[in-house]
Amino acid sequence: MGLSLEQKQIVVSEIAGQLASAQAVIVAEYRGLDVGVLTDLRARARKSGVYLRVLKNTLARRAVKDTPFAKLADQMVGPLMYGIAQDPVGCAKVLADFAKVNEKFVIRGGAMPNAMMTAGEIKVLAAMPSREELIAKLMGTMCAPVTKLVRTMNEVPGKFVRTMAALRDHRERQAA
Repeated sequence: MGLSLEQKQIVVSEIAGQLASAQAVIVAEYRGLDVGVLTDLRARARKSGVYLRVLKNTLARRAVKDTPFAKLADQMVGPLMYGIAQDPVGCAKVLADFAKVNEKFVIRGGAMPNAMMTAGEIKVLAAMPSREELIAKLMGTMCAPVTKLVRTMNEVPGKFVRTMAALRDHRERQAA
């Protein structure tokens, strides 16, 4: 049984709401995968903050209309699953990793706001470090000069103390 007009409008508005805050949409064909495998994918996607949904392409086209992802409508052919996320790298990682394990899951393409992506570009995006990794590297890089300065400044009194201890030991040996 098909969806009523009201249900279709609700689905389109829900997807449009997700697209409003999204930074990436990835489209993949899922033909031939069983429910258990797709349930596993949905669980992984949920952990990574990816909104994953199987939609009728006509409803998806209506949802992307008048959004930065409008160019994606040309790729909406066949049984597709849509991954929508605020973190483009996280979304690409989840879907690309799943595609490596399941050959029937084929990434067709995707989009970032006002930019289309091919399946190859999505694989490259998936190979990039995540946002958290990049922030950790940035913080490490920012802390390195400060840490080096503190070590250098700490070396001055440390050297003084070692010199005084050596002088004391030398005098004790001479006195004995």
